[in-house]
Amino acid sequence: MRDVVIVEAPSVLGLRPTGVEDLPGALLGAGLAEGLGAVRAGRVEPPAYDPRRDPVTGVLNPDGIAAYAVALAGAVGEVLERGRFPVVLGGDCSILLGNLLALRRRGRPGLLFLDGHTDFYQPSAEPAGEVASMELALATGRGPRVLADLDGLGPLVRDEDVVALGFRDARESAEAGMQPLPPGLHAMDLDTVRALGPDEAARRAVGLLTGGGPDAGGAGYAGYWVHLDADVLDDAVMPAVDYRLPGGLGPQELETVLRTALAGAGAAGLDVTVFNPRLDPGGGVAARFTECLLRAFASRD
Repeated sequence: MRDVVIVEAPSVLGLRPTGVEDLPGALLGAGLAEGLGAVRAGRVEPPAYDPRRDPVTGVLNPDGIAAYAVALAGAVGEVLERGRFPVVLGGDCSILLGNLLALRRRGRPGLLFLDGHTDFYQPSAEPAGEVASMELALATGRGPRVLADLDGLGPLVRDEDVVALGFRDARESAEAGMQPLPPGLHAMDLDTVRALGPDEAARRAVGLLTGGGPDAGGAGYAGYWVHLDADVLDDAVMPAVDYRLPGGLGPQELETVLRTALAGAGAAGLDVTVFNPRLDPGGGVAARFTECLLRAFASRD
């Protein structure tokens, strides 16, 4: 296992301060750092939360999220410069922008997007203006420029360098009027993962992100980031999320996908988002989630 460095990123600027900001403390309290043998690099604190929807962009906290992405990219970039593997504990899904910005500064990144939702909303279709429902669209250059063109490097990731795996929100997002996923983006919904089997689905995803991906590991290739939203898990075992959906990957299925993804030489970092400890008063969900993550890392080269 490469040296793991944990960065805490407790931002809820793209969601609401409902408890997701407590994710780092819950997983660290459940033994994540000790289990990974990880160094803790501290916290990147977000600016103050503003509950007012910005009238120009149509989203919550656009300037705060942009500033936070730059700060987080700096912290993650320092870990990458030392040749270590960053594990970033959110926070909501908007932290993906800072993580990808760190890789984009180094070249052309890929993205393995593990989420129960596709998060490809445009501001006009997102009921509350939450960036945590549109971060994949923003990362691929769609949306308000303040967030879709960070550092003038947008898009942070190209459509063809993204694999969205395990989502199950097609009906919900269509009814809400979410823009469709672009044809160049590789989409493997929950049914596809089940049909292929999680190991084969993950192998295909890694193949798309490396063997046939950007520069095939050449000088311009920055590696691929793994984004993990806790709600990709089956709702029956992961009820501690703010936007619940029936079904989802079982813990062993997620472990298999993560093990394959993290074992790849191109894996550059991982974030964990959206788990809400306030919806897990006994701590049992946090303990099981942490065990799943540790098992996934156990066989990582």
